[in-house]
Amino acid sequence: MSKSVLKLLATTAMLFAALPATAQTLNLGRAALPEEIAAWDVAIEPDGTGLPVGQGDVFDGEDLWVENCAMCHGDFGEGAGAYPVIAGGEGTLTNRRPVKTVGSYWPYLSTVWDYVHRSMPFGNAQILSADETYAITAYILYSNGIVEDDFVLSNGNFTEVVMPNAEGFYVDDREEVEFPQFTAEACMSDCGPAVHITRRATDLQSTPEGAVTVFAPDRPNGTVENPSAPEGGEGAVVQEASAEPEAAPAEEPVQETAALDPALVAEGEGLWRQCRSCHQVGDGARNGTGPVLNGVVGRHAGAVEGFRYSGPMQEAGAGGLIWTPEELDAFLTDPRSYMRGTRMSYRGLRDAGDRAAIIAYLQSHPAE
Repeated sequence: MSKSVLKLLATTAMLFAALPATAQTLNLGRAALPEEIAAWDVAIEPDGTGLPVGQGDVFDGEDLWVENCAMCHGDFGEGAGAYPVIAGGEGTLTNRRPVKTVGSYWPYLSTVWDYVHRSMPFGNAQILSADETYAITAYILYSNGIVEDDFVLSNGNFTEVVMPNAEGFYVDDREEVEFPQFTAEACMSDCGPAVHITRRATDLQSTPEGAVTVFAPDRPNGTVENPSAPEGGEGAVVQEASAEPEAAPAEEPVQETAALDPALVAEGEGLWRQCRSCHQVGDGARNGTGPVLNGVVGRHAGAVEGFRYSGPMQEAGAGGLIWTPEELDAFLTDPRSYMRGTRMSYRGLRDAGDRAAIIAYLQSHPAE
């Protein structure tokens, strides 16, 4: 018997074995019971189909988040270690390295609720009740600036929440749009207009023909000639750089810490728990999710070396913004309203006394 015939027989046998009637004849398994199907049929559709009755608010969600989620995703959804960021990332989807979060990327709230309810917390999935899942989902929405802090999410208002990237997805049309391009006969010659060189690098003066000099304070005349340029070549122009040193940059204002209220500083240290998942202060502090905050009071915005600030923060610093206690107070009240586009996902401190304590605590950590 040929190999092709044997292969055909084996394939036919496998098809028959997969038929339910054949499976029952051979006592292979049984039909699933309705309650078994219902136990597995737990997906939530974008229109809210499948949602259980329940509700949860932002404040309860914050407590549940700290208990079940913060260890991996950070207190404010900023991500911890190798675990993903949940909040922030607005306007980054067109960047080379987009930050895909619930607020910047996910198109449907049903996906958030369904994933949290079925798969989280990691390693201990499906311990959350429906109400707890509503509360955590509400806190995720709040962390992304989609709802206010008094928001209550329920099965009744679930479909009223529109995700920021809801219009960023479309039905997969590759079969109609892309497949014909790749299945057609490939062009091998004369496939496009001829290429003509219109300008050269020398025309744009990006490749100098003569000698160039750079500042070299250790040389007698303060300059060193480009060794790759022809000595005395035609058109060579040598410009001597000034040996005068540049003016020293203005020093940051020295913070006065002697007049700080020790009790207020201690109160701020207690409140610092809300900030330390992103920022560090004190000896050996380093940049993390947020920049080092040693010496932040009195410092220009966006001035920490080595930290990658958002565009709005860089623009504010270039525009002369200095973090005075008054500016910090306004920023900490509601970071997103103060500076649209900031990457800081923190919801803000509504209590003026808490803000004063945090600022005093920061003042107690001058620049190293």
